[in-house]
Amino acid sequence: MTSDPRLCAITPDTFDAALGVRVRPDQEHLVAPVVKSLAEAYVHPGVAWPRLIVDGERTVGFLMAFFDIDWTGDGTDRRSGLWRLNIAEGEQGRGYGRFAVGAVADELRRRGGTRMFVTWHPGPDGPEGFYLGLGFRPTGETSGGQTVGELVLED
Repeated sequence: MTSDPRLCAITPDTFDAALGVRVRPDQEHLVAPVVKSLAEAYVHPGVAWPRLIVDGERTVGFLMAFFDIDWTGDGTDRRSGLWRLNIAEGEQGRGYGRFAVGAVADELRRRGGTRMFVTWHPGPDGPEGFYLGLGFRPTGETSGGQTVGELVLED
């Protein structure tokens, strides 16, 4: 990382910057574009938590967390975690993804959470190694054809 990254809310002033976040072309099949995430955030208020990742004056990425969703649909398994992570093409490999996951983990802890979930596309070109390297472990479940991973949050 080049300075001190931070998360910023999506506002009318930051909307265009959010839409400008693009992953590498070979990664586009692995993560939805920011515009789809913002549409989902609009229809899931109170659950979706979209944020820009900013370093200095540069927008370097986008994340969207989810809070307290009814995972199974019967109220017995409520989960929170990372829904989307888009690091801009020219900003990858600089620690921003690690920062983003840590920032979501911090927000979950602040809200009383003890577990963090994420899904990823399996396969050699997917982000599995990234998430496993951060301590996520596959749960044995899939969601929409993606691997479900869990990270136990420690204080």
